[in-house]
Amino acid sequence: MIRVSVQREAFDIAAEIGALEASGVGALATFTGIVRGGDGVTAIELEHYPGMTEASLSDICEAAQERWALTGCTIIHRVGRLDVGAPIVLVVTAAPHRAAALEACAFLIDRLKTDAPFWKREYRGDTALWVEQKASDVERGQDWDG
Repeated sequence: MIRVSVQREAFDIAAEIGALEASGVGALATFTGIVRGGDGVTAIELEHYPGMTEASLSDICEAAQERWALTGCTIIHRVGRLDVGAPIVLVVTAAPHRAAALEACAFLIDRLKTDAPFWKREYRGDTALWVEQKASDVERGQDWDG
């Protein structure tokens, strides 16, 4: 089971975990990304290419299912303007055993940081600047090609 959503509204972490937990799996792994502040950042804004972004996230989930024995994969990514402290992304993996769930979860978050078409702008007071992709994110994504 693959569930992918790109949405403006907040997600219900417990409900998303419960949906995969109900299938009787042996392990669930989750990652929740939060908008972080620092350096004067007060909010971020994410834009995406509708249809293309969802397809890219589905492809990433399919790649994880081919690599690990997953029984489920959920990726929910928010778009729009989000204040510091707001949940921005949720990744949940379900598998018969913990190693597959944990490794697949790490793979998914690393790959969506580099492979999914999102554009991010950071707000600092009255200033908004587009953010370039980090070299460290690219390197982590490439580590899975190994």
